[in-house]
Amino acid sequence: MKHVLAVVAGLTIGLYTTSGLAQGSAKFNKQRIVFKSGDLNLVGYLFKPDGPGPFPAVVWNHGSEKNPGGGPQFDTVASIFVPAGYVVFAPMRRGHSDSEGEYIVGAVERETAQRGGAAGQRLAARLLETLQLDDQLAGLAVVNRQPFVDANRPVVAGCSYGGIQTLLGAERNAGYRAAVSISPAALSWAGNPDLRARLKTAVTRIRIPMFLIQAPKDASLEPARVLGPELERRGKLNRVKIYPAEGPEDEQGHCFGGAKGMHVWASDVVAFLNDVMR
Repeated sequence: MKHVLAVVAGLTIGLYTTSGLAQGSAKFNKQRIVFKSGDLNLVGYLFKPDGPGPFPAVVWNHGSEKNPGGGPQFDTVASIFVPAGYVVFAPMRRGHSDSEGEYIVGAVERETAQRGGAAGQRLAARLLETLQLDDQLAGLAVVNRQPFVDANRPVVAGCSYGGIQTLLGAERNAGYRAAVSISPAALSWAGNPDLRARLKTAVTRIRIPMFLIQAPKDASLEPARVLGPELERRGKLNRVKIYPAEGPEDEQGHCFGGAKGMHVWASDVVAFLNDVMR
């Protein structure tokens, strides 16, 4: 087993084992990066094409799962975007996987137990647009500092909580050139009016091209049905798509079933980015 320790652009990259990498991910130059968000040490995974660049970059926002770095999600995202010429950086927000800080789901569950469901919903909405968004933007700063990245062409994307982060990051006018939001708030749309209202406001402020997509049997299709028309009204480059009920059943649900269903949207998303990044 070989251990690797390196430094990229002044950032510490922690130890990882090459035997633990998926066979395909090694060719994407996978690196584990430790970076700061406020006083917290967060962890992310960086993938890059061969060559010096400069390359556009995709900041990939994971969902609410506790350990997004422990499965195939990030390697699969890299397998879509790196061959298309994009660097991928997947920052893991506070409390997720190896990142320091409180896990958002734990914080919301505690608030709910102490003060009731409405208070828990309000806290979730508040954390997503404050501390969680801070972590995403700290990740954007990391990728923009890499010498092989074109800092004028970053893209933001993600699913579920990551789709929410994508909308909020695009709204922030942080320098993203385009955004791809997958299943944003589909799991919480019916039960969290504060979050619904916040995302309705966000789409009225987004000035970059946005592609909002959902699987046909997502937990709720209201995000596409409610947010989609506003996005399409505001920009001719914006796209909204609810995919048809085709293929394996487990790839038709929330986030297309995760890594195994990413192939469903891969070519459409790459084509969208190619169109808007020219």
